[in-house]
Amino acid sequence: MPSEILVKILSYLDAVTLVCIGCVSRRFYHLADDNLIWVRKYAAAFRSKRSRWKATSVEETATSLSLLSVWDKEDGYWKKEYITKQISSVKAALTNSLSPVKRRTSLPSKTKESLRISGLGWTIILREASGKEHIMQHSNLSVNDNSVTVFWHDKNWPHVDTLSTLDLYGATPIFMEQYKGPNTSCPRWLSLIEKYDLSNLRKSAMIGCDRHVRVFCVNPGLLVGLWQENGGLAFVMANIHSHGLFERSIMGSDTMYVSVCLSVCLGRFHFYLSVCVVGIEG
Repeated sequence: MPSEILVKILSYLDAVTLVCIGCVSRRFYHLADDNLIWVRKYAAAFRSKRSRWKATSVEETATSLSLLSVWDKEDGYWKKEYITKQISSVKAALTNSLSPVKRRTSLPSKTKESLRISGLGWTIILREASGKEHIMQHSNLSVNDNSVTVFWHDKNWPHVDTLSTLDLYGATPIFMEQYKGPNTSCPRWLSLIEKYDLSNLRKSAMIGCDRHVRVFCVNPGLLVGLWQENGGLAFVMANIHSHGLFERSIMGSDTMYVSVCLSVCLGRFHFYLSVCVVGIEG
């Protein structure tokens, strides 16, 4: 099919679908970067308040942005502008929702609401020694008074003996208004929170076990469960302190503040761990 016709078809898609379809092939990546498509989406989403009082069409608004300059920009320019503006919108919405703080702790008082507004989640990337990566979004989370406990578990984890590192990322939807849940294909940007070395996991401090699972603590503040039967991964659990939670999860951080305050029940074995680690790297 001619590229001109494909571009016309793509122009009817929403921004999320356009970003996703760009992953199909190199050809579709370049077609979905078409400046004319994205300048119109930019104009429709971010036209000035003054223009909203008028019944102007998307094309007229796009013209106000000087369509002549569209062809002077490199491919993908207006796509980048659109995404950058969306990210700014997410940050602005979060700033408003995080402004009320608790008097006693100076921590945000609306953490749950802020999580709902932003669609913020957490992702781990498991890397094998061969370089192969396994990307996993969180399976569940629990919001506590001073922290957020995040869980990952899966039936098809790579074996721990093949793993070299685990990276913990905050995962924020780029298109907040189209966010529907943590397991959708909505495009997200990842911000590195902490890197963990798993090459010598079995030599880490084992803090508990039962007949099914052994639990290891990997500093700072990560719990990793291994099956007794085959030594494979059973779960990963992190408890992230609410201090700077959104800033670190959205923008990344070289200042690490991870706390663990967990009560875990494994079969007949019950243990309680309370750790607070504060460190600054670099």
